[in-house]
Amino acid sequence: MGEVLDALELARRLVRLDTRGGGERAAADLVAGVLDDAGFDVVLREPVPGRANVTARTGPALPRVPVTFTGHLDTVPADPSGWSFDPLGGEVRDGRLLGRGSSDMKAGVACQVEAAVRASRDGGCPVQLVFTFGEETGCEGAARLGADATAPADLLVVAEPTGNRTVLGHKGALWLRATAHGVSAHGSRPELGRNALAALAAAATRVHGHPDWPVSPTHGPVTVNVGTFHAGVQPNLVPDHAEMGIDVRTVPEFGSGDAVAAIAGLCGAEIAVERLVDLPGIATDPAAPGVADVMEILEPESSAHRPRYATYFTDASVLAAKLGDPAVVVFGPGDPDQAHVTDETCSVAGIASAAEAFYALLRRLAAA
Repeated sequence: MGEVLDALELARRLVRLDTRGGGERAAADLVAGVLDDAGFDVVLREPVPGRANVTARTGPALPRVPVTFTGHLDTVPADPSGWSFDPLGGEVRDGRLLGRGSSDMKAGVACQVEAAVRASRDGGCPVQLVFTFGEETGCEGAARLGADATAPADLLVVAEPTGNRTVLGHKGALWLRATAHGVSAHGSRPELGRNALAALAAAATRVHGHPDWPVSPTHGPVTVNVGTFHAGVQPNLVPDHAEMGIDVRTVPEFGSGDAVAAIAGLCGAEIAVERLVDLPGIATDPAAPGVADVMEILEPESSAHRPRYATYFTDASVLAAKLGDPAVVVFGPGDPDQAHVTDETCSVAGIASAAEAFYALLRRLAAA
């Protein structure tokens, strides 16, 4: 075995690989190579050309592993023309790692890899790692994992950006397409047509302006965003088709079925509403066996505070069921406020702290 690859250096290498909305195979090859060199049993599968998942295990073969680490290898797009530095540069400046994916979430992946490799050499507990493609567009890679790809786990640790704070779950994500159909006519005779754009725009205004979405005592408010709108061909045609995309973040008390019914009611009977992505939320019980201990290892004194839940979704929405419904803890070095922003960065000190926390978790679980 070679020298353990430092989490910061691995994160820099990952940031330099262009996985903006695809091309994750290069990042999968990188992490798979590091884990293979460290003696892990590694499987890399490429169900879509250029897009791959990596699973790896170390320790004795067990029907159920104590812990699974997971993260995604893709990032959202980044247009270099709007950045003050190269989004694929992986530069370190003023104590920050610069680049797309530095916070969300290549640094988190790197920390999990470093910790797992170190712990495997130093007597840590058996660990399973799952690194996916396509999380940003609805957990596509996690959904493509076959039944034979993973073993059930007692604990799932997701290295999404939390600023190294323990988070016990997140809202669900529901992406909808609302469609209006009309009748085309010449732009000079609009009375002969039926304007789908106008009908859908009115519906979009009602959805956007609705003030009474429920608020969960644990996960916070349901949020609804009208994110896309497409209609029309040219100004002198009455548009006969219009579509909009809607992002709803659901909570335990207001699930996807409730949300679809509410959105359909606001849109009106003439607007068709269909589900594109429907990901359940995650809510780990802080009183569940072992959860407080895990929280204390990762973030000392965190179990004494009110549990936190994230607004974003993670691969846990898909992986939890595949892994036999383990407890889920989200913890990573990235800054949540840096996710998806222009000039994304991540704290170098936070990366070192997260890698050490993951390592400590594996060592403590081995001793339990």
